[in-house]
Amino acid sequence: MRRLAVRTPPEGLVNITGQVEAVLEGHTGLVYLFVPHTTCSLLVQEGADPHVAQDLLRRLEELAPRHHPKDRHAEGNTHAHLKSLLTGVHLLLPAEGGRLWLGRWQQVFLAEFDGPREREVWVRLL
Repeated sequence: MRRLAVRTPPEGLVNITGQVEAVLEGHTGLVYLFVPHTTCSLLVQEGADPHVAQDLLRRLEELAPRHHPKDRHAEGNTHAHLKSLLTGVHLLLPAEGGRLWLGRWQQVFLAEFDGPREREVWVRLL
């Protein structure tokens, strides 16, 4: 298992495609990615237009607002837990010759909902 360190902003999508490919070392097969955290997630999304990330974060905020009158979690980050639940903490991706096989516009992102933090992404080559 390889571990990637990712420094995150307070909230946002951090493109980790290059970091993941840096550990593939010519690998052909599957790549399993996992984040051992409950307030961030992993996504495959468009990486060309930054407005996509901004729109996604805005829409997730509408689904799980930062301050909800019924939230009781003492840390005040229930919204981040819900966003992580909705978007997921793992990915299984194909690779060929050390490169991820992604669609033309696709990139791999760590989505931060409760930062800034130093996050880990675990990578297993299959």
